[in-house]
Amino acid sequence: MTASSSTPPPRLGVITVGYRSEEELARFLPTVRAATAKPVEVVIADNRPTWSDGRGAVVAATAPSPAHVNATEQLAAASGARYLSIPANPGYGGAINRAVTELPGSVEWMLISNPDVLLEPGAIDALVEVGDTDPSIGAVGPAILNEDGTIYPSARRIPSLRNGVGHALFVNVWPGNRWSRAYLDAPDADSAQRDAGWLSGACVLVRRSVFDSIGGFDDGYFMYFEDVDLGYRIGKAGYRNVYAPQARVLHTGAHSTSGESAAMIDAHHRSAARFLARRYPGALLWPVRAALRVGLWVRSQIAKRRARAAAAD
Repeated sequence: MTASSSTPPPRLGVITVGYRSEEELARFLPTVRAATAKPVEVVIADNRPTWSDGRGAVVAATAPSPAHVNATEQLAAASGARYLSIPANPGYGGAINRAVTELPGSVEWMLISNPDVLLEPGAIDALVEVGDTDPSIGAVGPAILNEDGTIYPSARRIPSLRNGVGHALFVNVWPGNRWSRAYLDAPDADSAQRDAGWLSGACVLVRRSVFDSIGGFDDGYFMYFEDVDLGYRIGKAGYRNVYAPQARVLHTGAHSTSGESAAMIDAHHRSAARFLARRYPGALLWPVRAALRVGLWVRSQIAKRRARAAAAD
């Protein structure tokens, strides 16, 4: 998918991060070509790369022999994408930051996507068309569909003391609570283009100059909340996060917290605490941050109890 010498330099890049994601990438990469008619540079950042010995056995990522094959690198070569091996696994945002440096300087827009996403035909071009309408637009997000056809609430308000913590504490026991409705930002209106506080990092188009100007993703988020933080800082810098549901993608890997490990649940709540500490800094707000951490700890215990019960069924 890399532009040839006969085509103009690409103003569009696509970055995806894999973690032993060969099957997902094999489905994702063909949809990229159908999603845009423009020259595009694709980079695959491979966190925790693995090699096969040709018989299905997995070989350690450290010092593989020349006879061993990296399936993700093979997929990249077959599709014309750039392959970036990151054995240290800096997390999703950290991998994206490294991949951005692999894009040529001509790239103005970057689609950042999970590998377990399928792009509908024309989806990328629809997002770029919206972004090009206004230089104040820093990011554009598509409608993200779950496998059952429902729309995932991917364009939300920035978490606050009221709606963020209320949503975290009550969404699983009282889904229709007013804090969740406020935080999810009227998902019944998700057929209309609108501004949002932040856009899901599962699939989002970001203006490269804005991304660079705010320092990209915060590497301190290993997983979860890196997209909330990015959208928050895009807004703080005076740019808009725009939800554009005329562009649609299918997220095949969407899953509930009940399927997550205790380590993933803990990581989620650590990231939430990190973000809220950033939003409410200073010595005077220390009691607020302490209360937030207590609330998030309670929520994590509930989530882990539910995960254990689901695993036992």
